Amino acid sequence: MLHLTTSQQETRSAAATFVMRKIRPAFTLVEILIVVTILGILAAIVVPQFSSASQEAARTAFATSLNSFVEIGEIYWMRNNVLPLDSGSGVAPPEFAPSISDRDWEGGTPIGGVWDMEVNDSTVTYAIGVHFDGTGVTQDDAYMTEVDLILDDGDLTNGSFRRLAAERYYSVILD
Repeated sequence: MLHLTTSQQETRSAAATFVMRKIRPAFTLVEILIVVTILGILAAIVVPQFSSASQEAARTAFATSLNSFVEIGEIYWMRNNVLPLDSGSGVAPPEFAPSISDRDWEGGTPIGGVWDMEVNDSTVTYAIGVHFDGTGVTQDDAYMTEVDLILDDGDLTNGSFRRLAAERYYSVILD
């Protein structure tokens, strides 16, 4: 058996205390995995809500822009007693030039596709809307029905906002 003097015991005790102070408790691998799992679950709950909010904002921005363009179209028709010429999809009608910039019309819609005006075409006399021509995202009828709920009655077959043809949704100014 080893016998230590009092000063040796104190030195050994001080060294052991110093070593004990250096070692700090750390998280175990299991604790870290639990925290990561909880964060993953929270992210899975929150991220779809942000995505849904951004889609709703895009639909609302589209509806607001469409209403503005329809008002401009109605004002032009009432002031001039003539319909504007039909411009191609994504091409700003020259008759609207004093009211909107080409960039507003030709920059595409907030939901994808391009702005379009139909004059004596697609079963209507005068309409303004979106043509999903492959530019950006193409939305389906379910998405556009949500837009219709903002603008009209939620039915794409009748009312003022309608599906006129495949990938073409318009606010009808004059049947």
